[in-house]
Amino acid sequence: MPIDKYTLHRDAESEKWRLEKEGTDRAKRVFENKEEALKGLRAAVGPSGGSVRIRKVDNTIQEERTYPRSKDPKGSPG
Repeated sequence: MPIDKYTLHRDAESEKWRLEKEGTDRAKRVFENKEEALKGLRAAVGPSGGSVRIRKVDNTIQEERTYPRSKDPKGSPG
């Protein structure tokens, strides 16, 4: 069963960090700053889990995390 995919990025207009599910423009959760967002990712993704692509302020990819860790695809490096 495929896992949900999310992106955490900074909104240029509001300067807040948005967690969006892939394929939607609606934020699942909005955070005041990146530090708060990184601390709250696990809870924001929810119990069903998912993969989160974390972007930097310049919109380049910083890293990708999977919650819970057990949902990480076995063949992926890292």
